[in-house]
Amino acid sequence: MAGISDGGGPLYGGAVPFRSHQGLMPRVAARSDEFVLQIDPVDGGLDHEVGGLCRQVHQLRNVAQEIDREAKFQNDMLNQLQLTLIKARAGVMSNIRRLNKSIVHCGSNHAIHIVVFALIRVFSVYVRYKIFG
Repeated sequence: MAGISDGGGPLYGGAVPFRSHQGLMPRVAARSDEFVLQIDPVDGGLDHEVGGLCRQVHQLRNVAQEIDREAKFQNDMLNQLQLTLIKARAGVMSNIRRLNKSIVHCGSNHAIHIVVFALIRVFSVYVRYKIFG
């Protein structure tokens, strides 16, 4: 393991063997596949960093909860808009059917009236242009 010395004694001032310069000390674990690491309170900055990380985790959790609430709100709004669109489409289709029934029932006299009105207007514009033009 990098950063761990292989001896104590006078070199480290009587420090415990396998103690690193960061205050980490391995202990013998109960099972052979475990490795337990004890952190000595040599550096007070670790507590400050852990506290800062804890605050960041809380902030990220709050942001994630806000994103989740916003996503649920937008999903509900989208569902309402889809429902409104379905209702509007059904209303338009109903009105189109009623309009088609009305046109079939009354006949096509309206179309003839429109064509006659257009011909009269074109003729009046033509006569006016010939007389005053």
